[in-house]
Amino acid sequence: MNERSERLGNEKISKLLFNLSMPATIGMIVNALYNVVDTIFIGRGVGTLAIGGLSIAFPIQMIIMAFAQMVGIGAASAISRSLGAGEVEKADHVAGNSFGAVLLISAIVMSIGLIFTDPVLRIFGATDAILPYARDYIRIILMGSVFFSFTVSSNNLVRAEGNAKVSMIAMLIGTGLNIVFDPIFIFALDMGIRGAAIATILSQFFSFIYITFYLYGDSSTLKVRWHHLRPDYRILKDIFTVGLASFARQVAGSFVAILVNHSLAFYGGDLAISIFGIIRRVTMFLFMPLFGVVQGLQPIVGFNYGAKKYGRVREVIKLSIIVTTVFASTSVLFGELFPYAIFGIFSTDAELISQGAPALRLVIMMIPVIGVQIVGAALFQSLGKAVTSLVLSLLRQVLVLIPLLLFLPRVGNLALTGIWISYPLADLISTLLTGILIFKEMNKMKECEDAPAESSCV
Repeated sequence: MNERSERLGNEKISKLLFNLSMPATIGMIVNALYNVVDTIFIGRGVGTLAIGGLSIAFPIQMIIMAFAQMVGIGAASAISRSLGAGEVEKADHVAGNSFGAVLLISAIVMSIGLIFTDPVLRIFGATDAILPYARDYIRIILMGSVFFSFTVSSNNLVRAEGNAKVSMIAMLIGTGLNIVFDPIFIFALDMGIRGAAIATILSQFFSFIYITFYLYGDSSTLKVRWHHLRPDYRILKDIFTVGLASFARQVAGSFVAILVNHSLAFYGGDLAISIFGIIRRVTMFLFMPLFGVVQGLQPIVGFNYGAKKYGRVREVIKLSIIVTTVFASTSVLFGELFPYAIFGIFSTDAELISQGAPALRLVIMMIPVIGVQIVGAALFQSLGKAVTSLVLSLLRQVLVLIPLLLFLPRVGNLALTGIWISYPLADLISTLLTGILIFKEMNKMKECEDAPAESSCV
């Protein structure tokens, strides 16, 4: 085990969380920019219906990411626990199995997506007017999804060994190049929404090259060789079991988008779908600092849990909740104060701005409390408690949100407003329930701190 991994078990928690979270946070924020930049360029260069096309395509992109995160987060949890227990060879074998799994899965998803593009887009709510834009965009995105999936998955492994800076650089490369390529392909080459998709997959390819060179270089703790690529049923089962919670959360969000898009089309038409496309980009951007903190949290929790240092686990959980709450409150303040200016960045359509700004204020109003829910889901995932993590991952976006989306628009004359207020209510309810589970788990770990080392605890 090298010095970088040993820091996870010995360095001061506040310093360690900062060192791991800050690069991840910067990387996540910058990574979210490519969706925001795409939407800005497309909204101003192609039009409002093209934003609707992105809104339809976005949940499909999230499904692609969900498969990659399932493998990456599941493998990262196993690697962190293995390194914490001093099992370096096992960590290498986990990494090798994750490489093969993510490449195979992403190739299958790409093939299915390309064969059934139009039916899938219709399922996700594409109207006749929006379908051509969504089709032109997603087919190109699918063609580059193998490189994207490998990069997303492998970034989790890099963070698991305690090197968040490399993960940050990989994301910076992708987003930075995307920002450069977008105006070239959209405007200079006059390729419209197809140009935005080409810019995206080209930038993702360069991120893939960078992360691959790192993983097979001398700097990585992980030393994956050919024999580590041999499938191991027990390792793959652990990867998929733990990663299932992340997969369920993201896929659930994508399938909730089917309900949302069809409801938006019914209550508000194409304009409402385009409004939600912008809101989704903005909220995703607001959430990125929170996910950055969580990505710094996970290797610390996994390593110290494996090393039975429960006090350090409790300490990093408390600090992470405080930090995510501060981040969320600060970012939401800007959205509540300047919603019209935010929508004005994406489009000059006066009707889009006038209807979208009040909707944004409603959707984001309870995000300040959501850090507890995000930390809780990540905590149980890092501990390898897959069932609890799965429930928490589904709680906000499925178990609570779907009933609200089905019920509230039909109450009185709420209609479209009922869709918007479903989101803050789901945030509040899921946070309260998650807080209870975190409290119970923290108490269990407190009891284990004074238990004999050889005892079976937690």
